[in-house]
Formats: sequence, C-alpha cells, structure tokens
Amino acid sequence: MHADLSRITHRPERHYSAVVAQQGRVQLDADANEQTAIQLFQARTLAADLIGAHGGPHGATGFKIDLRGGPHELDDLVIGGGRYYVDGILCDATRPRPGTPVPTATAPKEGGEDEDEADGDAPTTPAVSDTWTYWDQPDGHRDPERPGDRLPSHFPYLVYLKVWERLVTAAEDPALREVALGAALPDTAARAKVVWQVLPLPASELGLDGDNPPADDIRTAFDRWARQAAAPGCRLAARSERPDHADDDPCLVAPEARYRGPENQLYRVEVHEGGTAKDATFKWSRENGSPTFPVDELDGTWVQLAFLANDDKLSLHVGDWVEFVDTGYASRGEAAPLLRVAEVDLPGRRVRLSDEPAPGVGRRPELHPFLRRWDHQEAGRKTVRRGDRPGRLRHGAVPVEEGGWLPLEDGVEVYFEAGGSYRTGDFWLIPARTATGGVEWPTDRARRPLLQHPSGIVVHHAPLAWVHGEQAVPDLRFAFRPLATGIQAADAAQPQGSGGVGTLSTGAAGGAGPKQPRSQTTAEAEAQVDETGVAD
Repeated sequence: MHADLSRITHRPERHYSAVVAQQGRVQLDADANEQTAIQLFQARTLAADLIGAHGGPHGATGFKIDLRGGPHELDDLVIGGGRYYVDGILCDATRPRPGTPVPTATAPKEGGEDEDEADGDAPTTPAVSDTWTYWDQPDGHRDPERPGDRLPSHFPYLVYLKVWERLVTAAEDPALREVALGAALPDTAARAKVVWQVLPLPASELGLDGDNPPADDIRTAFDRWARQAAAPGCRLAARSERPDHADDDPCLVAPEARYRGPENQLYRVEVHEGGTAKDATFKWSRENGSPTFPVDELDGTWVQLAFLANDDKLSLHVGDWVEFVDTGYASRGEAAPLLRVAEVDLPGRRVRLSDEPAPGVGRRPELHPFLRRWDHQEAGRKTVRRGDRPGRLRHGAVPVEEGGWLPLEDGVEVYFEAGGSYRTGDFWLIPARTATGGVEWPTDRARRPLLQHPSGIVVHHAPLAWVHGEQAVPDLRFAFRPLATGIQAADAAQPQGSGGVGTLSTGAAGGAGPKQPRSQTTAEAEAQVDETGVAD
C-alpha cells in the first residue's frame, strides 16, 4: 500500500482480537489500521471456513461465463452479475445502473408540438447491459491491440478469477479529497479496493489431457497451479549499519547509533521488473512510495501537474526518478521504464522528463494519471537504458544482487536471498527510527536479521469455467444456500405427553424426535429447581 503510513503492525500469528485505546495517549495511524486489519482478517477467515475456498450465494452466484464470438476473430466472454467469495473476499460483479439525467429542455414549435415529437425522432435511452464482458470488465483493462490480451485461439482453456487488493489515494480518485480543507492541506485517508479480473489460462498450463476432462480433475489441477502462482519465490532481510559519514553529520541520537537518518521513515523496497536475479530490478522509497503528483496534461516529455508539494522533502527535484502510473497501469501490474526528472518549472507546475511515458500509460484523463516518486539514485545520476553494466541502473531501477548486503541510505541495508524468483509488485516495508538508531526487523536470538517473504501482493484465484468449444462452457463454480431456516411453532415442537416445555423434535411432524443434548450445567440447574424451587 503506497500510503503515507508510519508502519504496519498487524501480525495474525499474535492472535490479537482488538485494539484497545487508552485515555490520554497519542493516537497513531498504525493502531487504527491494525483494528481494521483484525476485523477484515476475522470476517474473511470466518467466510472462508464456512464457504470454502470459493463459492457464491444460491440464486445470486456471480461470474457465470458464456463464450461469445466477436468480429475479426476476437472472441469475447460474457461475465454474469452477482457475488462470489474467494478465500473469504467478496467479489461483486453486479454492473451499476446508470443514473437518469434531467432531460434537456427544448423550445416547442408553434402550435405547442415539440419538434422531436413532430418528426418522430424523440431521443431514446440506449439499452444498458446488466453484465460485463471480457473486454470491458472494470479492472481488466484488456487491449484488443495487444495479442497477449486476446483470448486463446485454440480450445480448450480455463477461465479463472484473479483477486487482490490495492490502495487508492486521492491522486487516483479525486473524490476522496475533501475540498473544504483547501488545496494547501494534504489529503486524508486512503482506501483499499478489491480488484478482480476474469482471465484465460491455456489447458497446457494445467497438464490435462483431453478436451473435456472431469470437473474434479480440472479443479484439482487448477488448485495446484494456483498454489504455485500465489507462492512467494524470494526473501529479503534488512538491517542498519553505522555509515562512514556519520561523524560528519552529527544529530541528537547517540554516536553509536547505526541509522543516522534525520527523520523516522518507512522504507519500501519493491520489485520493479520480475524474473530471476539476472533480470529482476527493484526500486525503493523512504516514504513508502507515497509522494504522488496528479497529472493534468501530458505533452511529449513535458508534464503539467495539478500541484507540487509545499514540503521540499516531498516535492520533485531534478534527478529524481518517477514512475508514470494510472488506473490501467496499476491494475495490469506492469513495469514500464522509470523516468528521470530533467527540469522543474515551479511557477508553471510543470516538469520535463527524460523520455516519454510508455505507450498506453498516462494519456487517458479518465484513468487519473499521476507521477510516483522513488528515492533511489546512482552515482552521477546517470542511467543505462540498455545493457547490464554492473552497478548501474537498468531502465531507471536498481538491479537485484543476491547474496550480499546492498546499501540504501543512512546505514539502511537489504539482503536478497540467493536463488529467488521475483514478481513485479512484491514489496517489503522497513520502519527506521531515530530514537533507536536502527530499523525494526525480526531477528533471531543472536540478533541476526531473519529472511522474510514479501508483505504483498497477496493474490487469490478461483476457477470459473472450462471452455472447450463454441457454446461449450462447463461451469466450475460452487454455490451455497443460506443457513437460516424457519422456526417451528411451540406447539409443534413440544414432545407428545410432556406437560412442560420440551426440546424441538427432529423427527417427522407430529412424532417425538430425539431430545437435543443438554450441558451438565443446565441439567444440574434444572434438578436444583425441582428440589428447592429456587435457582441459584
């Protein structure tokens, strides 16, 4: 989550059930966020325990898949509306209905007859679909011009649901900003959004034989593939070491302190380009990647920004590396080359970048483009856009080097475990504190840093349909019925021959079914009432 956070404190293995506020204490964002995380964890765990890995409510099960042929050999999928739970996470495929605008007033013709009505050409409201399609799903951002986005041209293939959460700030959704606070004040809270995508998976990826294997075999093969796809493939450790220049930059912390940064920071180390170590790169931010700058207009390499931060530490400067982001780019999980700020025009709120953004990014205002600043640099602030020269940036990001400590800044260092497999978007958070002169990172008893899997992105999957030919789409979804049932009337529930209130009968109507078991405490209490007439 690229938000302005102090740290993330939720640890499910500690089994905390609530955050309890104390009077007269400082209120921190981490406490409130942990309470939200605890409630989400409990609710989703309960839903997954009751429903299973995935399923939808009977009568409103969403994501029914139908194959629809399209023009120019571009097939399409119809995604039915409704709800579906994946690992306890609610996914809603219901398509919102558009509102009704106020009709435009037109001057009537002479004689009181409206011109449109007279000509028989009264405007009509176009029909609105109740379903999504593969090409217009809200967070899919599929492009027919990209061959990799098209549905497989050969049958069979599996259609599945991919689910994860991402953060949305006011840079991406301006409605989150309270305009009454004024432009000089920062935005307030961010939002976590459930993102779902309906995607195809070729049958060859599952290792199944035949055009239409049994549904249970398909689900078993998909579960195996999903576990492999979701499993993290790399680990990182962090520490703080006393930097060589510490004596030249005195501050209030003790001289033996290792972290010598001037402020408390939440460092974010995030994988940019994925792959093995020889191909992977990463970027880092001392502000958790939260400095963002909404884009009003893009003209070549010049970018018109909505604002530049008043705080010099959170603004843009020549030499900074930025990532051009919009809703489509974030939802697709891509890794476009980072761009360097070459010039800053403060009065005009403009910056000139070292190159134009990647095609398809930042050119559609409805996708709310913005720049995200990263804080890594390189000696001389030069970059190598092609080639793998040691110690140089690759496409603006830092090459991953495994098996050794890599310095970030002010004594903060990271270590990538050898043999890792990296995915774009994997990230780790490292709180650094001036009070302790170190970073908060788990260690063993010998105070050695422990290797940790990425904090995210956590992705969930569920199978939806098996497509093995035109009009042949076997359904792979599950459905569940409500648990609630009708309450029996008291006279119908009372056992025959009983003079008092009895237990509910589980047999046929009018028969005496077996009694429900009672706890020992209840039996003892009733026996005491029979003997003394008084219950303790």
